[in-house]
Amino acid sequence: MSLEDQLARWTGPSSDTEQDKQDRTERMIRQAIDSHEPFNNCSLRIYAKGSYANNTNVRSDSDVDIAVECTEALYWDEFEKGNHTPGKAYEGIWTPAKLRAELLSAMEAKFPDQVDSTGSTAIQINSSSARVDADVVPCFSFQYHISGEVRDGTKIFKTDGNSIVNYPAQQMAYGIAKNKRTGNSYKKGARLLKRIENAMAEDKTFRELPSFFMECLAYNCPDTVFAHSTWTECLRAMLVHIWNNLQGDEPDSGRWVEVNEFFHLFHSNQKWTREDGREFSKAAWNYFGFK
Repeated sequence: MSLEDQLARWTGPSSDTEQDKQDRTERMIRQAIDSHEPFNNCSLRIYAKGSYANNTNVRSDSDVDIAVECTEALYWDEFEKGNHTPGKAYEGIWTPAKLRAELLSAMEAKFPDQVDSTGSTAIQINSSSARVDADVVPCFSFQYHISGEVRDGTKIFKTDGNSIVNYPAQQMAYGIAKNKRTGNSYKKGARLLKRIENAMAEDKTFRELPSFFMECLAYNCPDTVFAHSTWTECLRAMLVHIWNNLQGDEPDSGRWVEVNEFFHLFHSNQKWTREDGREFSKAAWNYFGFK
């Protein structure tokens, strides 16, 4: 198999069999929630997020992330304190602890002996021959107010007392827009980087890095990078752009962003660094023997 054929194959999505397992996993989680009686009086939004929902997943990263968003309470924050007037404080029963407890009960009833609740963020459902691993994430509706703009997201309350804000709808919207601008090449390029990272980690030629980081590296490549006529040239262009633009310290302006475009890609609380991106691009360049 030529290099071009290998790279083209690596741009593809999960196999039909793997996709069926992912869809079945999501469907069974929805069934578990629908049949859990305490949720009859709770307004929930249930949806897939992450690489599965955004169609950037590959077989080695084929787990399913399902958000269970309680809309009974609305949490919020603002960029400039004192500009936003909050509404009436929520006085209902759906606290973060109760939402997590009821979700855990629903999952244990549907997937006996297959639920791992030791994580601080998600409730993990272990895979079977017919399902993939799944993370069920309890969260609440969230709004961020900045310069007259309202950003709708979700707020996750972790069991360690910390919290996380996510913007899954924006991640999906921006990813779809970039994919359209690049003639459906962006998501293929993201999957290509993910498979290269997986291959190098398996071969022990480079350390393992998060799948979402690979997706963000592809997202921060200009649309023109994806206009090449072959995947060999496209990959070379992506790696060159990553290497050249992640030299030195984080700049004051023009900083790279996550796919949701609300968070900077590099900061002190991230699981990755600019150096990780540079070294990944160099390792991938050498992995294919590019000159």
